[in-house]
Amino acid sequence: MAEVNEATLSQLFQSDSGPPMPMVSERTRVVNEAGSVLLDKFSGSFVNAVLQAEKSAEKLLKIIVGNLSSYRDEATYQGQQVYLYKRAQILIGDIWACFDGQGLGEFHDINSITVFADYRVPQVLLYYGALTYSDSLRSLLDSRKTMNSGDEMEVELRGCTIHACELICEEAVQLLGADGKELNSILLDHFLWNYRRDNDKEMDKVPFHRVRCIYY
Repeated sequence: MAEVNEATLSQLFQSDSGPPMPMVSERTRVVNEAGSVLLDKFSGSFVNAVLQAEKSAEKLLKIIVGNLSSYRDEATYQGQQVYLYKRAQILIGDIWACFDGQGLGEFHDINSITVFADYRVPQVLLYYGALTYSDSLRSLLDSRKTMNSGDEMEVELRGCTIHACELICEEAVQLLGADGKELNSILLDHFLWNYRRDNDKEMDKVPFHRVRCIYY
């Protein structure tokens, strides 16, 4: 990882349909950084970072963003610093899910992790009516123009996605009672993302925001 070059990475992740992988230089830099940090600070294994977190998702999140600049998914919104951390949180969420909350996947504060705010989750929320868009935002999305990472509308979309999903989780837990005690934002994210994938033709009727960046 620390020494992989653009040509090798492009070959490893080449598309079956022909188009080359976008942002090869940026992706190579991310992989190089991850490899170097793992070698220099965690004896070459991310397991050591997980163990260092002592079963705390929040502590692991701080370890990740503190050591890997490519995971610092942050923005300034109307003078306020905003921390979204999609890739860092999905990394923790995937570990938790893959280990079924046991062993390396056991985190006593896993519910501190939010949904993974990208471009697909808000698309499903819009479909369900959990989000509504202003005319100016809808016009921008319908035009299929690409936003820049950190644009005000992009940050609003992602922030509102997180807030809406927190409200959905709270309401679902109340409605389900004892049956909903295990529900959290990670599981909600899995449902929304899978729903979009399984209903892709229906979802094609709903616009989504387009961004080229390393954060999601």
